[in-house]
Amino acid sequence: MTNQIQNHQNCNDAQFTQSMRDDEIDLRELFSAIWQGKWLIIAVTAVFAVGSVIFALSQPNIYKSEALLAPAESDNSGGGLAALAGQFGGLASMAGINIGSGSVDKSQLAIEVMKSRQFISDFIQKHKILPELMAAEKWDMPNNELVYDPELYDSESANWVRDVKAPFKSEPSMQEAFKAFSKMFSVNAAKDTGMITVSVEHLSPVVAQQWVNWLVADINQVMKQRDVEEAVRGRDFLEDQLRKTSIADMRTVLYQLMEEAQKTIMFANIREEYVFKTIDPALVPEERSKPKRAQICILGTMLGGILSLMIVFAKYFIDVRVK
Repeated sequence: MTNQIQNHQNCNDAQFTQSMRDDEIDLRELFSAIWQGKWLIIAVTAVFAVGSVIFALSQPNIYKSEALLAPAESDNSGGGLAALAGQFGGLASMAGINIGSGSVDKSQLAIEVMKSRQFISDFIQKHKILPELMAAEKWDMPNNELVYDPELYDSESANWVRDVKAPFKSEPSMQEAFKAFSKMFSVNAAKDTGMITVSVEHLSPVVAQQWVNWLVADINQVMKQRDVEEAVRGRDFLEDQLRKTSIADMRTVLYQLMEEAQKTIMFANIREEYVFKTIDPALVPEERSKPKRAQICILGTMLGGILSLMIVFAKYFIDVRVK
């Protein structure tokens, strides 16, 4: 009985071992399959390699210009009435005047303003850069001129001729322009140093540098105007309150607040780099930032090789299952 059980166990082990051997992938057979499909592998890889080269060469050069900025030191952190509230909030409360006291990081606020639809739309319209943004096709380096897509924009008559379906129009809307500009433009603040980098990518290196300079100048002007308008409104409010009261202590507080409001207005008007100070100005880049043509060719060739191997292995396993 014991011998029968032992024989049965040995038989099961032998069947299991044979089954495992049948399911095992023989590396020699795989190499043989690869060798048999070598022409398919070479053909597919070559097609992908040539295709990636053609694609890489067809991509226009993109140039990136950037400026390094630092938050400008400000004597009136928060700007306008926010700064006044921080200094005279207690006196103002005693006098019965309620001025908002919340302060905001002005540089961070300026960054968010730069990213806003309103600022970018105003920027595009102010500098009239819609054709350079939406219709530029390539850059003529010898003549330093942009070449526009004739199917989108007629540069001679300065008219938009693109054929689009409603609700879009021949001339791109500010919503379209905002999306296109957001892909070319970036502004980031370093967490460790607080430095701000403003960059623009464009077909023309000259245009990229010009836009960065305009962006820095415009954000300084916009933030200055916001603070001046806020301080003027505060001053007018205080003057109105001064005419309404005859209490000596309250009038003293109002005069102090008006003095600080006037200081804010004067400070803003005499300072050019109001919110951002340029540390490293934008330059006309001499080398392209993209496309990375070598990387495109390498990745395309690798993709073709992997795909061809997958085809060969799939054919091999199908043949094994059929047999």
